[in-house]
Amino acid sequence: MSSRQFNLKEKKVYIAGKNGLTGSAIVRELQRRGRIEVLGHNSKEVDFRKLNETTKALSQNKPDILVIAAARVGGIEANQNFPVDFLETNLLIQTNLMRAAFELQIPRLLFLGSSCVYPKLAPQPIREESLLTGTLESTNQAYATAKIAGLELVKSYRRQYGCDWISAMPCNLYGPGDNFNNYSSHVIPGLLKRFHDAKMLGSREVEAWGTGAPLREFLHVDDFARGILFLLENYNGDLHLNLGSGAEISIKNLTQLIARVVNYNGDIVWNTAYPDGTPRKVLDNARVNQLGWKASIPLEIGIEMTYKWLIDEFENARIG
Repeated sequence: MSSRQFNLKEKKVYIAGKNGLTGSAIVRELQRRGRIEVLGHNSKEVDFRKLNETTKALSQNKPDILVIAAARVGGIEANQNFPVDFLETNLLIQTNLMRAAFELQIPRLLFLGSSCVYPKLAPQPIREESLLTGTLESTNQAYATAKIAGLELVKSYRRQYGCDWISAMPCNLYGPGDNFNNYSSHVIPGLLKRFHDAKMLGSREVEAWGTGAPLREFLHVDDFARGILFLLENYNGDLHLNLGSGAEISIKNLTQLIARVVNYNGDIVWNTAYPDGTPRKVLDNARVNQLGWKASIPLEIGIEMTYKWLIDEFENARIG
């Protein structure tokens, strides 16, 4: 494992996808540190699916570091219904950003992967070497395939051109700035919104999907942002590194925890017509822990923080 020292101060950091869940968290952490020029665009400002727009945006900003946080993401239902969109859009975004970064000779780049790239039945906890050793979970195979291509592209640029580029592999992320749409969100924001709506409407029951049996690992996005900056400053290896909390919880227990946080007292009804997905998914974080980074926000506290943010958004009429 290759470590390095790279000081972010006085550098220009460009966040592709700066307004998303991960992008906005990285922006907040960079701004908190100070003496770093924070740049970037979201997909409404620059269409990263188009190489000319992507190249123009980066050339105008001339960053020292590019973080690729732009992606099309969604939950199980969205991944199942729109596989072409998830595969094609993500391939275009990451390929264009890397091509533009190479042509403009941007010195440092970090690509964000996804834990769904690992095989459905990978040995647990999942080590980085498990990539491409088995069959993917079918419900998000298109998205996972695009992310695998991105990881391989980073390694290929390193190998062929000596680029100082790295990749990070997050577990399931949550926190302020998440997608709370009832149909396209991931599990924590989706359940927070569902329980909040049920409490406000006085509903006697809330439907949860699957059996509740799968085990998952969750990481607050502020912890993840600190981890990303840690890697940019301290890592320069060919292998992507896992970033997770190291703690796992069943979907059933998570659902009950979220109900308590929201203070919803009705019944939870499990709709087993929906798939569970991968039975267990927890990352092996040994490598990044050995480098000196560990998550610090416990799950319950992180969910409470996220729910407070959601309530503030409701009060400001930004979420319907």
